Amino acid sequence: MKKIILFVAAALLGCAISSAESVPSEGQKQTPVESKGQKQPLLEPEGTYLFAERDSLQLFMDIYGVPEGVPRNFDSGKEKPSILFVFGGGFKDGSRDHPFYNRWFREMSSRGFKVISIDYRLGMKGRQTKGLIDQADAIRHSLDLAVEDLFSATEFIISNAEELGIDPYNLVLCGSSAGAMTVLTAEFEICNSHKRAAVLPKGFDYAGVMSFAGAILGYDGAIRYAREPAPTLLMHGTGDKIVNYKGIRLFKRNFCGSSNLARIYSRKGWNYCIYRFKGKGHEISTSMLTNINETVDFLQRNVSEKQKRVIDATVEDPSVRSSGAKSRKELYSE
Repeated sequence: MKKIILFVAAALLGCAISSAESVPSEGQKQTPVESKGQKQPLLEPEGTYLFAERDSLQLFMDIYGVPEGVPRNFDSGKEKPSILFVFGGGFKDGSRDHPFYNRWFREMSSRGFKVISIDYRLGMKGRQTKGLIDQADAIRHSLDLAVEDLFSATEFIISNAEELGIDPYNLVLCGSSAGAMTVLTAEFEICNSHKRAAVLPKGFDYAGVMSFAGAILGYDGAIRYAREPAPTLLMHGTGDKIVNYKGIRLFKRNFCGSSNLARIYSRKGWNYCIYRFKGKGHEISTSMLTNINETVDFLQRNVSEKQKRVIDATVEDPSVRSSGAKSRKELYSE
């Protein structure tokens, strides 16, 4: 197994996320868990690993451990899952080690959760699109690359589970925006025995999925699952112009957002929670810190304790500031 240990300085942690998916500024209020205006040093990964080489690119994962003395189990005795995180950036920008995400990694680590943050190929980088069909096809190609890389990272974790100290069968996916689309699509492909998922052991599934402003882009009309997906947490702004909250149909292309996915889950009686942020836009894609209590609650009750608990909540929160994000059309026509 190829392993590289990195002691990462702040100067090395800086690939900016796209303006359409900009993370909040350092001076902006983020979350009750942040100290009053004081910046904490960036959390360093306990290890950085090369998990795949594709299209002349090396793909790495950072693993953030749990501090000594922090409980790795819930009060119920169930072991807390590890979180496999996929960053956002419109499939054109972003990085696994962005300082904003690092703050969330620190908070989850301090609560006893290991976090694995991965690279993936950015299929939209440097690409412009013309028209909805071209845009949908380009996003679909980018999704295919990202899901393939996510499965490669998962395969690496499974193959090296003992050395990494990670239970691959207690692994929860989490993604922001493009990353949220990736994790939802990956679980969809597992449930439908897609050929891309064949690299994983037979019968493998993630313990849960957490999506911050995600969607599934299907090419066969209605979105259909062959079996029940893992417990799923959906968070989305109802006014999102980048990743549609409801969905768009264009011939057989189906861009199925969180609201439409929740309707499918509800009709089937599946295990899910959805938080609908009234009037909010794409800023919900980077709301992991401000919604950390809901996240941990989902991980404990829906995932670890396997409670088939459904929450469908509309949230009105005037403290959530607009990101000023562009529309998806503007983002990919630049």
